[in-house]
Amino acid sequence: MVTIHTFLPIATAKNWELHQMDVHNAFLHCDLKEEVYMKVPPGFSRGRPGESLPDYSLFTWSNKNVQKNVLVYVDDLILYGKNSVALLSFKEYLSSCFHMKDLGILKYFLGIEVVRSQEVIFLSQRKYTLNIISEAGLLGAKPATFPLEQNHHLASSTSHLLIDIERYRRVVGPLLYLSFTRPDLSFVVQITVARSSVEAEYRSMGAVTYELKWLKGLLHSLGISYSRPMRLQCDSRSALHLAQNPVFHERTKHIKVDCHFLRDAILDGLIATSHVSTSEQLADIFIKALGKDQFEYLLRKLGIHNPHAPT
Repeated sequence: MVTIHTFLPIATAKNWELHQMDVHNAFLHCDLKEEVYMKVPPGFSRGRPGESLPDYSLFTWSNKNVQKNVLVYVDDLILYGKNSVALLSFKEYLSSCFHMKDLGILKYFLGIEVVRSQEVIFLSQRKYTLNIISEAGLLGAKPATFPLEQNHHLASSTSHLLIDIERYRRVVGPLLYLSFTRPDLSFVVQITVARSSVEAEYRSMGAVTYELKWLKGLLHSLGISYSRPMRLQCDSRSALHLAQNPVFHERTKHIKVDCHFLRDAILDGLIATSHVSTSEQLADIFIKALGKDQFEYLLRKLGIHNPHAPT
C-alpha cells in the first residue's frame, strides 16, 4: 500500500495517465484440489532491467521519451505512462498475451475510490467504510468529530468471551485497511508498547529510517533521484540526542543493537534529524488521543478532507 501511496502522487505530479486492467482468473473463485506448479519464465534472471528491487510487484520500462510503469496486485494492474499512444499499445499487447479486461481510467482499486483533477488526486473509501459500519450494525449511530477522547483509559472487561470471534475479526481487519485513507484512525485501531517514551521515539525513528531508505530505492525505480539527506523530524530531544550520540547509556542498553543503525544513516548523510515542536508533530495523530482542535488541525496538514461535509 505504501507503493500505491508513492505511485499515484508521482503520476499526478507528472500529469501522466493512470489506467487499470483486470486479469480473468477462474481459479481465484473456486477451491483447487490439484497441485499447481510454476516455473521461471524463459530469460528471467533476478535483477534484470525493468525489475524494481524495492517492490517486486512494480515493473518499469523506459526508453528515451517513453516510460511505462505497472503495479500488480494479484489480478489487478495499475498502469501509468508518459506517452498515451505507447500506453495504449502496451495494454493491447497485454490483452493479446493474457485474458484481460481493460477498465480504462483508474477509478476504483482494491476498495479505494479514485477521483482525479489536474492538480490533485483524491482517494476515498466511503463505500468500504459504509460496509464496515453496516457489518457492525451501527448505521444508525451518531457520527463523532474525532475518534477518541484525551486521557481516556479503557476499563477491563468482565463480560464473557466473545462467542463469534469471526465477527470481531471482520470488523478489526477492515478497520486496519481503512487507515490507508484514514490514517487518523491508526491510534484507536492499534497501539505500540515500549519501556519508555524515549525508547518509543527512538524505535519509531529507526522504523521511519528503514521506510525512507526503501522509499528512496522505490523512487529511483520510478526515475526519481534524491541526493540530499532526507529530513527526519522528532519532538523528543532525548531521542535525537540518543540518535546522534555513539555512547551507549545505562538506560538504553536494553534496546536491540539493530535499532542503532539510525546513527549510521546519520553519519552517512542519508538522514538529517531535526527537532519539531509537539504542536506541529504530524505523527501525534497516529500515536495518541488529541483534542478536537489539534486533531482537525493535523488532519488538514495531512491533506485529509471530507468531500461530503457542508461548506
